[in-house]
Amino acid sequence: MFDAHRASLKWEWIAGHAHPERRFDEVAVRDAQSSADLVGYLNYIHPYRVQIVGRREVAYLEATDQETQERRISRIVTLEPPVLIVADGCAAPDRLVAMCERADIPLFSTRDSAGHVIDVLRGYLGQHFAERTSRHGVFMDILGLGVLLTGESGLGKSELGLELVSRGHGLVADDVVDLYRVSQSAIEGRCPDLLRNLLEVRGIGLLDIKAIFGETAVRRKMRLKLIVHLVRKETLDRDFERLPYEPLYEELLSMNVRKVVIAVDAGRNLAVLVEAAVRNTVLQLRGIDTYREFIQRHRELMERGDTGL
Repeated sequence: MFDAHRASLKWEWIAGHAHPERRFDEVAVRDAQSSADLVGYLNYIHPYRVQIVGRREVAYLEATDQETQERRISRIVTLEPPVLIVADGCAAPDRLVAMCERADIPLFSTRDSAGHVIDVLRGYLGQHFAERTSRHGVFMDILGLGVLLTGESGLGKSELGLELVSRGHGLVADDVVDLYRVSQSAIEGRCPDLLRNLLEVRGIGLLDIKAIFGETAVRRKMRLKLIVHLVRKETLDRDFERLPYEPLYEELLSMNVRKVVIAVDAGRNLAVLVEAAVRNTVLQLRGIDTYREFIQRHRELMERGDTGL
């Protein structure tokens, strides 16, 4: 954590150097409802939480006699925070430095505001400890929506991804996608470092999409909003309704993600169909459901027929 933000927060490691491998408590991470449960001010002291010491907290510690200050600092240390961070450009009290040295608790110091440090660390810890999994498929940015193309091997997912890139959309990952549950309502997809910017097309080999199509043809990460599952025509006819009354969903990391199924058949323009599916999903997310509107029109026509109008 210190190395990841050394440049952005410009902090210094001023005490507790003896145990740089110190870790977050596994129970605290497992029980945390969000990254906000892992970082906090001294006025909400919880065990195993990163404790932020800002201007008010330093004043609180120093505005007492030596015995009281020692007792307050000891109470912080006994709750075993993974790290203490003195922010707002404040000087760490000498007793706090000494106590962290004795307890082998890392103590950082930064001139950045306490609120900014909390925001940065909550985002970082939320991603670092996020529930995660990997899926086979092609993950893309299509019209601003994170779309995962899935299906059995040999159906042409990578070729479809290449076609979509040539139409101006962005590639996040090909073949393997790392998925992270970054919040209660969001799954983020990223590309493994080994495969970054690469797409494999059978008969051609590996293509460096960034080098061929430019910087705007790739994305580092996207929020997953839609799964497009490719199947053979006979599979679609056998296992899926032609006009599903309810939207399809697939469960990923304990969260339901919208899903559409598209048949792969000779003569079908899959890129156009995927774009249409994405546009339709955007409408559904805005509360516009074409199928339900059609059913309503049909019902109204039947009622007018029954009344003789």
